[in-house]
Amino acid sequence: MDDVLIGGIEKRAIVVVDYDPRWPDQFRKQAQIIERALGGSALAIEHVGSTSVPGLAAKPIIDIDVLVADSSDEATYLPALVQAGYVLRVREPDWHQHRMFRTRELDVHVHIFSRGCVEVTRHLAFRDRLRAFPEDRLLYEGVKRKLAGEDWPDMNAYAQAKTEVVEQIIARALRETGKGGPP
Repeated sequence: MDDVLIGGIEKRAIVVVDYDPRWPDQFRKQAQIIERALGGSALAIEHVGSTSVPGLAAKPIIDIDVLVADSSDEATYLPALVQAGYVLRVREPDWHQHRMFRTRELDVHVHIFSRGCVEVTRHLAFRDRLRAFPEDRLLYEGVKRKLAGEDWPDMNAYAQAKTEVVEQIIARALRETGKGGPP
């Protein structure tokens, strides 16, 4: 994990708050910064995660997926994102060549993936399912609130604890969109 998590494990409180209608504007502001920094290298910039779902309680951290031609080619985006004020936090060459940057304020996570990465399809399917299906949104929110009340060594452990419900919701989303799984 030390070679993936730059700076090592950080113990942080997991705080889930009610939906904040300012989150879409915060995303747009960050998307503009990213777009200015990367120009045409950013093939897509998407608001994902819980803050992208109106009405859903969330950790107040804006998650953004950015698609580039090849996320393993850090020279095409890393210097520009660092110059724009983001800090590289995660480098996962064995998981979709994923990179994650964050703001110094720890309120924005920018996930870098390559064009065509299945994980981005999964993120968008999850977001869209939660936006369209209140029962899944309530199920997910209940799990998040319950888990947030526990003591976690770091945010990754909290995220891992949500995996089962997240995978169930993604599976429903992908089946309904015809992008995966049996009918």
